[in-house]
Amino acid sequence: MKLQLIRMPKRLPLFASMITIMIWSVAVASVSAKAQTSGQNEPAPDVPDAIQVPAGQQVVLYAHATGSQIYTCQAADGKFNWTLKGPDAELHDRKDKVIGHHSAGPTWKLNDGSEVTGKAAAHVDALDAESVPWLLVDVVSHAGKGQLNDVNTIQRVHTHGGQPPSGGCDAAHVNNETKSNYTADYYFYAPAK
Repeated sequence: MKLQLIRMPKRLPLFASMITIMIWSVAVASVSAKAQTSGQNEPAPDVPDAIQVPAGQQVVLYAHATGSQIYTCQAADGKFNWTLKGPDAELHDRKDKVIGHHSAGPTWKLNDGSEVTGKAAAHVDALDAESVPWLLVDVVSHAGKGQLNDVNTIQRVHTHGGQPPSGGCDAAHVNNETKSNYTADYYFYAPAK
């Protein structure tokens, strides 16, 4: 969106000049807000090579997740382990406004109606053992229309928490669920334009 400078006649009344300035200010604020929401000028995070985004991609959206990783107690080969069922988290923008939801799939759905589902392509351990790994996710499906339309890659970074408990999964607790609180930053990428 290009803004054009409006030339005012020399004898335009003061009131009309003030109205013109207010309209121009609203237009500038609108363009600025759109740029922040859409991820323009959002730098990519510094990550290990294993989860680098392929060349030719740019960040189009940033979201901070707060919520839980949900685990189910499962038995396999006579052993009992907590198995990830999926996340349940709100997605927030840089101003802490809720912009969507992250759920099993894994799926990210924004309030604008757009949605993507992904599949983990690579991971690296988080900086502390209590936190879920950092991920590189390939988008495998899209739904709805909105900011996620062109997204094809997602990074999960800066994780805190989310690991399953170290105990409590045994024959007496099969199919029980537990939730582990976590936070993470998600960067959504689309082909550079």
